[in-house]
Amino acid sequence: MNKESEIKNRPTVLLTDQKSQGASTLLEAIFRVVPDLLLHFDSDGKILDYKAGNASSLFLPPAEFLGKRLQDVLPEEVGEKFTQAVKQAILTSKTVSINYQLNVPESEHWFEARIVSLPDNQAIAIVRDITERVQANERIQRQSRQLSAIQSIEAAITASFDLSVTLSVILRQVINQLGVDAADVLLLNQNTHMLEYAAGQGFHTSSLLHTSLMIGQGYAGQAALKRHTVSVPDISSPQPDSVRLPSFLQEGFNSYHAVPLIAKGQVTGVLEVYRRSAMKPAEEWLEFLTTLAGQAAIAIDSASLFRDLQQANSELTLAYDAAIEGWSQALEISGRESPEHIQRVVRLATELAHAVGVNDNELIHIRRGALLHDIGKMGIPENILNKVEPLTEEDWAIIRQHPQFAFQLLSTLVYQATTLDIPHRHHEKWDGSGYPDGLREEQIPLAARIFAVVDVFDALTSPRPYRPAYSQEEALAYIENQSGRHFDPSITSVFVRRMKKA
Repeated sequence: MNKESEIKNRPTVLLTDQKSQGASTLLEAIFRVVPDLLLHFDSDGKILDYKAGNASSLFLPPAEFLGKRLQDVLPEEVGEKFTQAVKQAILTSKTVSINYQLNVPESEHWFEARIVSLPDNQAIAIVRDITERVQANERIQRQSRQLSAIQSIEAAITASFDLSVTLSVILRQVINQLGVDAADVLLLNQNTHMLEYAAGQGFHTSSLLHTSLMIGQGYAGQAALKRHTVSVPDISSPQPDSVRLPSFLQEGFNSYHAVPLIAKGQVTGVLEVYRRSAMKPAEEWLEFLTTLAGQAAIAIDSASLFRDLQQANSELTLAYDAAIEGWSQALEISGRESPEHIQRVVRLATELAHAVGVNDNELIHIRRGALLHDIGKMGIPENILNKVEPLTEEDWAIIRQHPQFAFQLLSTLVYQATTLDIPHRHHEKWDGSGYPDGLREEQIPLAARIFAVVDVFDALTSPRPYRPAYSQEEALAYIENQSGRHFDPSITSVFVRRMKKA
């Protein structure tokens, strides 16, 4: 081969003529400082030359790629992607950017290539390892997803005290965020001290749904006893959980983790996660598993507190109602009020209250107030209450004290104002002429305005020692006549209309 032919067939090398030696030296210095790779191609994607400050960034040794086509030295998908980008850069004379993945020694890396055209249908590419940037973005996205998961769990804890709902949200987030196949929560039964299955997701069979373990028994029992995470990379390895190994194998599980659920220093259960394939969890993965377990422990503790509070409130309500019933019976036994009158006014008052729009929560307090409406008469002498002849002014002065007596008797026992309003205020009148304080119009509590109508109606339609009972028509005529004076006009209208339809 003559010299001219040898020169003609020699691979093109960038910046190798004598005139550009200074520039080449500068370029090599730049590439020693900048961790980039420069590749020189022809139009077919053949690699003509390269520059690299760090040889470890090369996918192959130079001898294995110089003079060869990209699609022949790179994995098929990456080689094809790179070749098409080179052709596009040459065809359009524009910069073309691509990202791709390669398995370099010991790990997988991400690269970014920026390709520009040169004369004579050639191109160069500046290749940069962007693995750290990609990993940082993935880490930020993962942390964002984890934060969103925690916020979802916290929202579930705040929105519902139904433990099954909250555990369902937590287990769904555990499976999605940790990439596991199944997860469950075992709760510690405080009476039997056994770990019992409470909720789970991702299981193919029911074999693990009836779990009941003693503290210290099996992997979960050990996690609860020792208060630390138990990790088993291979369930079938030596020292298996003999208690549940058949169930593990039936489900096809390979790896397993159990995290104790601890709230306020007390173990409340265990969170278990399972995978059907092997895994080597990173420290960050284990930390997030612990975080999710902490959220589960908070949910369990909150639900337990709410359940205890509900039970205490239920017991308090029962005791409260029993006390009110007792006071009402005492009034009946003393002969100061008939049980029939109390039953009638309680029914009429609650029906009228409902008709004028009082909500169900308030109706119970109106019922209680109606039961106790004349409890203040316990302080009135029987000889006055049962007097046949007309009462004297002195008698009336004593009787008018019974609302105040009611207030004194009940104010330290009754915790709901509506209950106290009826015994204390049902003798106030719309025009301000009532007692004990001469309140007028809407100064009078609504419950007392409602009860005033039904109390007077029942009194009129009941016989007294000093007069016969009114007919319903006569009583309603009197009620209508007193509208705007004794009674609230709007309540009177509703009451009369209802009674006429009855």
